[in-house]
Amino acid sequence: MDPLDRLAEPGLDLLGRVDTLLAAGAPEGHRVWPLLRRMQVLPGDALRGFLDLRPGPLATAGHAVRRHVHGYDHACAALTDPVLWSGSAAMAYGQSRAALSRHLDEGPESLVGRLEATAGYADALADWVEGSRLAVARALAEVIGSAEAVTVLAATSVRQPPDAGPSRAGANAAAEIGARVLAVLCVAYDGAETLLRQWSPSLAESPWRPGGGRFRPDTGGPAGGRTTRVGW
Repeated sequence: MDPLDRLAEPGLDLLGRVDTLLAAGAPEGHRVWPLLRRMQVLPGDALRGFLDLRPGPLATAGHAVRRHVHGYDHACAALTDPVLWSGSAAMAYGQSRAALSRHLDEGPESLVGRLEATAGYADALADWVEGSRLAVARALAEVIGSAEAVTVLAATSVRQPPDAGPSRAGANAAAEIGARVLAVLCVAYDGAETLLRQWSPSLAESPWRPGGGRFRPDTGGPAGGRTTRVGW
């Protein structure tokens, strides 16, 4: 359980009240408006959705992806074993083996390179979730203990006539709390989009690089057939 888990219950209660007041209207020109338009969701619902993000599964995924690298290491070792034969067929086979070896594990565009990038991206996302949850927890702690929270609690605890809107003080307080929380969540989601832009080139499909071998565009692989099996 992290700080956000401990603050989730009182935070959701407060933001639920904030949502009720904001649904009836926020002060004109308040900074909460552009945040509401951007997030397309009220603060309580935004927090509820964010609470489902956990760093653990992402970190586990990164470790699981890295375990596959060992399998590629064994395949590359099989491809580099010396072959006791010669001639044109052996030369063509050697070119095919070299091209496949490069495709498996040579540089960031190889299959191993893409696996390592995928694992790195999962680790970066796990760090982002952990840091973002801490930032949201800090924001919740601040608004829960604020004077605006007392005003919101009072405004939503007193029974109002059916046709009465929220008090000006309650509306202002709700807008201020909503703006603080949504601003932190916006920064968090901006961080996720930045990570995706940074990692996208490294997560693209690994292209086949024929190298010195004769490329067969109809098969998408080296000459000699459509299937190459590694291991014996």
